[in-house]
Amino acid sequence: MNSRLAEVNAPFVRSLHQAEGCRPASLIRLIGNGLLVAVCLLLAACEYAAVEDDDVIRMVLVQAPATLDPRYATDAISSRICRLLYRGLVDFDAQLLPTADLATWQEIDPLHYRFTLIDELPLFTNGAQLTSADVVATFASVLREDSISPQRSGLAVIERFEAVDERVIDFYLNHADPLFPGRLTLSILPAESAHRSRLDTDQLIGNGAFELLGWPEPERVVLQRRADGQQVELIRVADATVRALKLIRGEIDLLQNDLPAEMITWLQQQPGVRIEQAPGSNYAYLGFNLDDPVSGDPRIREAVMLAIDRQEIIDALLGGSARMAESILPPDHWAGGRSIPSTEYDPARAAELVAEFRADGGDPTLTYKASTDALRLRIAAVIQQQLKAVGINVNIESHEWGTFYGDIKAGRFQLFSLSWVGIKMPDIFRYLFHSSAVPPQGANRGRFSDEAVDRLIVAAEAAPIGEQGRFYNELQQLLAVERPYVSLWYEDHTLVTRDSISGYRLSRDGNYDGLMTVQKGQANTAPVAE
Repeated sequence: MNSRLAEVNAPFVRSLHQAEGCRPASLIRLIGNGLLVAVCLLLAACEYAAVEDDDVIRMVLVQAPATLDPRYATDAISSRICRLLYRGLVDFDAQLLPTADLATWQEIDPLHYRFTLIDELPLFTNGAQLTSADVVATFASVLREDSISPQRSGLAVIERFEAVDERVIDFYLNHADPLFPGRLTLSILPAESAHRSRLDTDQLIGNGAFELLGWPEPERVVLQRRADGQQVELIRVADATVRALKLIRGEIDLLQNDLPAEMITWLQQQPGVRIEQAPGSNYAYLGFNLDDPVSGDPRIREAVMLAIDRQEIIDALLGGSARMAESILPPDHWAGGRSIPSTEYDPARAAELVAEFRADGGDPTLTYKASTDALRLRIAAVIQQQLKAVGINVNIESHEWGTFYGDIKAGRFQLFSLSWVGIKMPDIFRYLFHSSAVPPQGANRGRFSDEAVDRLIVAAEAAPIGEQGRFYNELQQLLAVERPYVSLWYEDHTLVTRDSISGYRLSRDGNYDGLMTVQKGQANTAPVAE
């Protein structure tokens, strides 16, 4: 199988090699044709036989989780799985407003909040009852001085906290924060687990909809739904073509996102396959290292933005399944930037800015870091050619997820592409762009620093909720000028399942909550190729 995979991937690889000298529009067609040929060759090269059916629901992932300890989960896959295993005091409703999960709350005064655990509390998977002691221990483990949890910076507003009794916890703040309840989404661990700085797999005890049965290998996680015992396996398959093949063969039951448009089109034509799409809010972007003399130059950042034909990429590589973005928060979010002007594709102006940079002695060459995901590499290749057309030379470096993500967190990059998922609150702006949020205190990985941005973040946080939108709108307009990020798009979500799967509902932020209700019925009996 491995030798065949290498052979059938060759058209896609050749398409990348042939890209040198192609115009961007031609490159998009070339890459798309290469992938389509690869799909057809792979499916023709492999022998098919329906695999034995069972009751386990198998979902494929493009990346393996980095950790299932919720205190340290920052990547999307880890965070989504942790959401299945654990619950927090607070969650968000469909309007992205805080709502009670494990606890209700009362504002005693602007610096004092009281949280009361609900009556119908779920047991931990070890059978223990959750109490305020577990809540206190969990928050203490994140907020202690030697903690390396990335959750710590978002909870810095907490001055102290204490258990009043077994069901009541008081939080005292060091300054007024109208959005404080929304910050308490931290997953609650049993006190005995929270006292440990690191947890082994058998110590990952949750109170969520699923129990962790095992993590037998890095790329396979086994869960069991607590309500009915339904077993779910989450399996990492890096290659998109292989993911599609495994679905057709019945080796997996469902997959969500991370498929090229041509692959989705092909799957729509296959018997026994269902496809559903829904608008999403996950924000795709390019990040810059502001300490670098090239990527840190505002002319280069502006040129990169103007040189990328986002709509062409959306139409050709994403099948039209995305909306162009101008900021992290979509405009329909209550704190979204509704008056940010749309950035138009303007390669002529981009070329002028690059020429100015070169005239001042600069070398407009950038290294673009990306993961090994095929779709992300295809997008990178198109962006590479679009930037080359205006005079910016781009070298693409692709790495396995662990290496890639480690480099980004450590600031070892000039230019990179990633997505922010599951953003609910405007405090994301402090986490990403305040000058104090350089890792490990936050995710200001590009080392962006601007006094006006810092002041607007502080002013927005201090304002009553009804007035915060005005400050956040002004903040997003300023960020659109400074461009620590290039906003790309909000990608739609795509669910592909066998027709024996029902009950999975796509969420706007791409989480895996649909696994809480998914069912596996009679196996598909459509004929398969022999």
